[in-house]
Amino acid sequence: MSVGDAWRGNIKARLYERVRARGYDTLTAFADARPAVPLFALADELGNDDVAAVQVLSGLLAEAEQRKQVTRFVRDVLVRLLSQSLPNGWPAVLDDANRFKVAKALGSWSAYTPETHEERARRAGDVLLSNPPPAGWRPLGPDDELLRTLLPDDEA
Repeated sequence: MSVGDAWRGNIKARLYERVRARGYDTLTAFADARPAVPLFALADELGNDDVAAVQVLSGLLAEAEQRKQVTRFVRDVLVRLLSQSLPNGWPAVLDDANRFKVAKALGSWSAYTPETHEERARRAGDVLLSNPPPAGWRPLGPDDELLRTLLPDDEA
C-alpha cells in the first residue's frame, strides 16, 4: 500500500470499521483511551498505510461538533501536539531549540483549531508563552487543570 491509499474508498466508513474492530463505538472513545498520543500514532494504529492523521483529526472534530464539545477537542489536540513536540514536558529554558519545539506545537495547534475557537486558542498560546507552565509540565489529557483554566468549556 502507499500513502495515497488513505484517500481511496470511503474514508469515514474505514475509520469507523477500524474503531469498532478495536471495541469502541466512536473515534472519540478510541482516542480518549489513548490520551496524549499524537494524532499520527492514532492514525498508524488504525491503519498504518491507509489512515492519515488529518482524517483522524477531522473525524474527532465532527464528533466534537455533534456533542457540542469543541473546546474539549481543541484542548485534546493541543495535548497531543505537545506530547509529540515536547515528550519530556515543557522546557525549563526556552533556548532556540526549545523555542522551535514550542512554536511548532502551538503553530500546528493554531492551524488545526476550528475558526470558532481560533481567537481563544491564540490567547491561550500567548499565555503559555508569556507565563510558561512549570518545567516538565506535560498535560496528560484534555481535562488538565491548567488547560481547563486557559480554555474553559463553554458549549451548552
